[in-house]
Amino acid sequence: MNAATSRRLNLSVQYACAADGLPERAPLRAWARAALDADGRRGGQITLRFVDADEGRTLNRDYRGKDYPTNVLSFVYETEPRVQGDLVICAPVVAREAGEQGKALAAHYAHLVVHGVLHLQGYDHETGEDDARTMEDKERAILASLGFADPYRDDGK
Repeated sequence: MNAATSRRLNLSVQYACAADGLPERAPLRAWARAALDADGRRGGQITLRFVDADEGRTLNRDYRGKDYPTNVLSFVYETEPRVQGDLVICAPVVAREAGEQGKALAAHYAHLVVHGVLHLQGYDHETGEDDARTMEDKERAILASLGFADPYRDDGK
């Protein structure tokens, strides 16, 4: 295998904010790897950056035209033969959402990493109901394989 077809995951993690409960590198790698393997084994070069609300808001405003911080932003550079992109996760939004939804913080982080890596591979839940269902089904299966509950259950379990 050459570098272009390698299934190696080069994951760079940036902790650009201080927040309780930020996941460590090992689980982040496992979550990203599981999402990359969902459609076959492939490699990737991904930067994952944890940010505060100010940086999250600025990026969401500048790149999506939405003036508020969101939980995860995906910046895709390449999808083939290897996934290349950046994920930005806004720690205060994730903590707030986990609390509101009655979810463990680690489970919500796992969901958002999987969700973001699927976006980096071309999945998009905003292009129609069928695409949203396909992406959500992938997320459910990946998270179940990692030992996490269905993130879309509305009973908080």
